[in-house]
Amino acid sequence: MKKKELARFSQKLIEEKSRLLNHSEKKDDLQMSHDDLADEVDLASSELNQNVALKLRDRERSLLQKIELALSKIEDGSFGICESCEEPIEVKRLEARPMAELCIRCKEAQEVEEKKMYIQQ
Repeated sequence: MKKKELARFSQKLIEEKSRLLNHSEKKDDLQMSHDDLADEVDLASSELNQNVALKLRDRERSLLQKIELALSKIEDGSFGICESCEEPIEVKRLEARPMAELCIRCKEAQEVEEKKMYIQQ
């Protein structure tokens, strides 16, 4: 991959990382006291909101880890290489998801396997 493309992907990843970090700093959706809630319905609603917020934060944390991994791959020269088949990942895929670890073919195969496992449960 060309240096110019790597720089563009690096910038894109850094911007996404910054956006996620700034977004999480602004959140205070877990800051509700149980004393402020009038009844059980309010409490249940608050707990549901907190669970959703925690799940979203977990996803954001996971995405931040993937971004960090992608940035380290740019540094070590392995960015854009599929972790499964070791073939180059198409630029179009990287433009859509710069932290992609798998090429389209391997990602689709992974999703088929995950779906099979889910159905078996």
